[in-house]
Amino acid sequence: MIILKRLIIDELLLWKQSKHRKPLILKGVRQVGKTWILNEFGRQYYNNIAYFNFDEQEELAPFFETTKDIKRILQNLMMVSGSAILPEKTLIIFDEIQECNKALNTLKYFCENAPQYHIASAGSLLGIALSKPSSFPVGKADFLTMYPMSFNEFLTANGDENLVDYMKNIDALDPIPEIFFNQLKEKFKMYFITGGMPEAVRSWTEERNTGLIQTTLKNILNAYELDFSKHFEIKDIAKLKLVWNSIPSQLSRENKKFLYSAVKNGARARDYEDALTWLCNAGLVYKIFRSTKPGLPLSVYDDLSAFKLYAVDIGLLRRLALLDPVAFNEGNRLFTEFKGALSENFVLQSLVCKYEAIPRYWTSGGQAEVDFIIQRGNDIIPIEVKADENINSRSLSLYNQKYEDLTKLRLRFSLRNLKQDGTMLNIPLFMIDYMDNLIDVAMSKSN
Repeated sequence: MIILKRLIIDELLLWKQSKHRKPLILKGVRQVGKTWILNEFGRQYYNNIAYFNFDEQEELAPFFETTKDIKRILQNLMMVSGSAILPEKTLIIFDEIQECNKALNTLKYFCENAPQYHIASAGSLLGIALSKPSSFPVGKADFLTMYPMSFNEFLTANGDENLVDYMKNIDALDPIPEIFFNQLKEKFKMYFITGGMPEAVRSWTEERNTGLIQTTLKNILNAYELDFSKHFEIKDIAKLKLVWNSIPSQLSRENKKFLYSAVKNGARARDYEDALTWLCNAGLVYKIFRSTKPGLPLSVYDDLSAFKLYAVDIGLLRRLALLDPVAFNEGNRLFTEFKGALSENFVLQSLVCKYEAIPRYWTSGGQAEVDFIIQRGNDIIPIEVKADENINSRSLSLYNQKYEDLTKLRLRFSLRNLKQDGTMLNIPLFMIDYMDNLIDVAMSKSN
């Protein structure tokens, strides 16, 4: 069996070693690999693991409802696990902790009264639980978010460490030799089939079976819909499903601005806002606002009436859109299908996990639209996504004319080779995991 290496384990190790460590809350959507990574982390770096699942073990809830005394809680947990729970040496895992609000709240007392115990909690809908003010005291936990596997992680799982090493060592903006470029492009097409959900990746890396990938992704989508039914009011479940299922059609329009009328004829914002907020809090979608100006901080210039909606994972988006894997064999169709939505979604989900400030997009009176703008430190960088080798576009040029004094660098992600032309840097889509290094090289070159 192939072991999927996840880069987040380095962040978990930093958490373990920190002298300011607090109980950890690991967020992430269902089946993104949270339970697996915590158990793998515990196996590698602790003497033993004490694992508790609040969804499967309903008998755990009374331990937290009847007392806030950490010693009593630990005694009860040791009885259930049948093994010792030792300070510093045992990793205590509270899985699906959102199912027990009292347990979530107890993390405060572990932080204050028993910081020597290492606790990592996880849950597929923690964003929903944490959006309720009574769920958790501020400042008493550390947070990490687990995202779908990146293309870099996909390559490693697929046995292509040589390609990972090659990209990692690029320190000049010279064209990538064709022998590497073509390999990376073909592997990248496969990533668009699997997406980054670990089970879908495993279906390919272990079985080489696209039918199994299809089934796996469909099962994940079904599980999400079951969550809709379980955690949303019955009268509003239909609205939630309508918003969720509208994402492919929303992204397939030339202007990808989210329209409530595209969810259902006559739909009004006030009728669907709760459903949209739930999907955002659950981590299933990203809401990207239009920016009126590329200023610092980006959030100050949000136009809250205009936004685009993206899915958490391109594999799930492809499956939701019913785009068959046969597109793999049809040239660049995977990248260009429904107005390049998969490529744009891929770039967005890659940006989200790199920068603290969520990306925005920019438009200019119907004349131009820049797909994303990001805040990188104190630099605002515009980004255009091209799903094919055709890179003709006037949007970045118009943006540059208007904000030339503010623009140190413009980025374009496409299927063209690596190249810098003045303040324009073209990065192959498959190199997005290394964009920070390439930006540094480009900026030093242009200064």
